[in-house]
Amino acid sequence: MKFAVLTVMALLSFSGIGSALGQSNNPLGQFDGACDVGSPKISGSSSYDAATGNYTLTGSGKNMWSTNDQFQFLWKKISGDFIVRARVEFVGQGVEPHRKIGWMARSSLDSDAAYVDAVEHWVGLTALQYRLAAGSNTDGIVLPITNADIIQFERRGSDFIFSAAHSGETFIRTNFSSANSPDDLFVGLFACAHNPDVKETAIFHDVQIIRPAKAGFVPYKDYLGSVLHILDVESGQMETPFASAQPFEAPNWTHDGKALIYNISGRSEDWGALVRYDLATREKTIINTDFCKRNNNDHVIAFDGKTLAISSQHDGGSCVFTVPLTGGVPKQVTTATPSYAHGWSPDGKFIFFTGSRNKKFDVYKIPADGGQEIRLTDAKGLNDGPEYTPDGKYIYFNSSRTGKMQIWRMKPDGADQQQMTDDEYNNWFPHISPDGKKIVFISFPPDIDPDSHPYYKECYIRLMPVEGGTPKVIAYIYGGQGSMNVPSWSPDSKKIAFVSNTEMGEE
Repeated sequence: MKFAVLTVMALLSFSGIGSALGQSNNPLGQFDGACDVGSPKISGSSSYDAATGNYTLTGSGKNMWSTNDQFQFLWKKISGDFIVRARVEFVGQGVEPHRKIGWMARSSLDSDAAYVDAVEHWVGLTALQYRLAAGSNTDGIVLPITNADIIQFERRGSDFIFSAAHSGETFIRTNFSSANSPDDLFVGLFACAHNPDVKETAIFHDVQIIRPAKAGFVPYKDYLGSVLHILDVESGQMETPFASAQPFEAPNWTHDGKALIYNISGRSEDWGALVRYDLATREKTIINTDFCKRNNNDHVIAFDGKTLAISSQHDGGSCVFTVPLTGGVPKQVTTATPSYAHGWSPDGKFIFFTGSRNKKFDVYKIPADGGQEIRLTDAKGLNDGPEYTPDGKYIYFNSSRTGKMQIWRMKPDGADQQQMTDDEYNNWFPHISPDGKKIVFISFPPDIDPDSHPYYKECYIRLMPVEGGTPKVIAYIYGGQGSMNVPSWSPDSKKIAFVSNTEMGEE
């Protein structure tokens, strides 16, 4: 709910995700090079499809084990910590049950180099493998999961962590410490046929190379860049229209389906602008909010699609204002601070917001034209993120009253408050699809403070029927604060928009 700072025009100058992530006009996408390691008898290949974002690797080689390796490697030189992730797919039935694909971090391109990898075998075996020194024997740790298709591999200092999942499920993890690993590594995707006389093919979808926050990161002082994602909830297809080294947050989808509205964040003398991003032209236009210059990531469009409720740092604290969606002079709605807008009633008469009064956060409603605020929650802990269902029957919100942050709902007058999720994760910001059938929310790890909504964590975006049930993971992200604070469904209830984070160089 907090705001952040950055230079407006620098963000608007970014041409798209290609230039921001270093893959514009690059036949290898985000990677630096591709080669066969170990001189296999049959040459392999790597290719990148800019239209789909997919990478295809064809590799031969006798094995990746013992003291020498043979495989096809698509690599990027990375220094320090990283997180890499992909949805992986073997092509065809293949020849060898132990053909291998996955991620690898390697000290050199020599066939006997030290390495750590995250590997999926065709037979279903999922393992973290490693060679501690050049020419030494390979060893491994088998994960208690088979046939994983989501593979994430990361380095944190001297630790390498392999996280694997079946699509829709949460990660199973193992880790390995390699204190002698050099700072600079060849990190990338690989394919090995496990047979010198054949070659095998694999496709890697939704490939992400993430540079996480460095040690000593200070929230609201240090920031990473942002990447915009648009996810088809049913098919799992994901677009990444653009990215910026200067961060942005919280994309609202306009009700005509033509644009997203987000806020600029970060650090500079200019911060808090709201931007309209045209989905067809990919043009970015600053929305005129007149004297409200410092707008944070709690902004929401009324059900009629004409008015925007914004949360702006004005006269020392965040207040709720309304402004025409096309821009204009804001009208102040709340007077007490801090207040953070999250939802409208379907008839447009009330705005629902989170307010801190006497150092206690609760859900409130207030007439859209201003007036007396009405508190709807008074339970212990933090109560936040109120959003109305389109049929007007319920308000969904999140609350830490039972320990972890969980999703709740209540009647519009605050009556009949019911807990809708109850698991190990900290679940924030429920967003109801326009057809009223589904909810998405962001799930933070179990070890965070339930009353915090931090930046730069490994999170899930999960989907659940509006009446409750078992949540399904639909996106694996590195993000958090600002990733999905606001209603982000497309008007046809088929897609969502959200933001992830990574360190990038300045343009």
